[in-house]
Amino acid sequence: MRNRNILFSLFCLIATVCALVIAPAQAARIKDLASVQGVRSNQLIGYGLVAGLTGTGENNNRFSEQTFRSMLNNFGIKLPENMTLNISDVAPVVVHAELPPFAKPGQTIDVTVSAIGDAESLRGGSLLQTMLRGVDGNVYAIAQGSLVVGGLGVGGADGSRVMVNTPTVGRIANGATVEREIPTDFNLTDSITFNLNQADFTTAKNVVDTINNIYGMGTAVAQDAVSIRVSAPRDPSRRVEFLSALENLDVTEGEDAAKIVVNSRTGTIVVGANVRLKPVAVTHGGLTVTVNENPTVSQPAPFSQGQTAVVPNSNITVQQDQGRMFKLDTGATLDDLVRAINEVGLAPGDLMSVLEALDQAGAIEGRLVVI
Repeated sequence: MRNRNILFSLFCLIATVCALVIAPAQAARIKDLASVQGVRSNQLIGYGLVAGLTGTGENNNRFSEQTFRSMLNNFGIKLPENMTLNISDVAPVVVHAELPPFAKPGQTIDVTVSAIGDAESLRGGSLLQTMLRGVDGNVYAIAQGSLVVGGLGVGGADGSRVMVNTPTVGRIANGATVEREIPTDFNLTDSITFNLNQADFTTAKNVVDTINNIYGMGTAVAQDAVSIRVSAPRDPSRRVEFLSALENLDVTEGEDAAKIVVNSRTGTIVVGANVRLKPVAVTHGGLTVTVNENPTVSQPAPFSQGQTAVVPNSNITVQQDQGRMFKLDTGATLDDLVRAINEVGLAPGDLMSVLEALDQAGAIEGRLVVI
């Protein structure tokens, strides 16, 4: 058994070295193209209190007062119902964190703390013990500690206020301790599944071919344009070693679909390298209409019993810029399009109009996406 493990480890090492040597220049590692199914982080959230604020907490909010009373009840302190609390040094907050895969009890994770009331700032405060729950309602971590707040807010008596960043959000590095491990089936099946970050049939085929060329036919099978199932040993140590060898293999990534992306809000235009244009001629001209108002004063003749009046006088001028035409031949590339646009001198707004017109004319071999 020991000899088999040694031979398996040596085989994985040789396979990885060979893949790195013969990999093409434009290849990418599998770990950069895909993720392992089931190996993922999980979101945690909790509700708690931040204490120790210098008067920048809640301003007699009934919601915060109820939370404060509940906390004191947990410590055996019961306050009279008719007692008014001054809790300006306390603020209710929402605490959230990401629980990484395979996190074990006793490890720590970072947490973000955000005020949910009318607190002005969390600077200088400390988060009291807060339970962080998963989507299933179970507690997976407990957070507590002093906040680091990057924002600053300062106000004057006259109502003026200066705010830098956001003073109502802070972080606690290693502020939560993991109390429960999330169960996983990583070692319970005879295979592992890679999910590509971007669905692409060519990339999926290349991943399968690369793995099968090294580990034998049938080791990897593409289930669709995203998922690739790979047979793997069940023994945890061998599976980790096998997965390490797989994710470092270089694979030629499939070329993206021809696409032009237009951001209508910012005027940003990104043209993919695979975009081609059919033969087309384009002209684009500008029409400028100017309206000038020059009111004049009408003065009546002496002893005419008339009144002075203001008479409107409008002057309308229409100017049309000379449109310049450019022609694109069959198979025009991105460079040809950019060069022609620069020669005409189109602004981003005009360019968006031209691209939309080209798409309507069917002259773009690709897809126009407006976001």
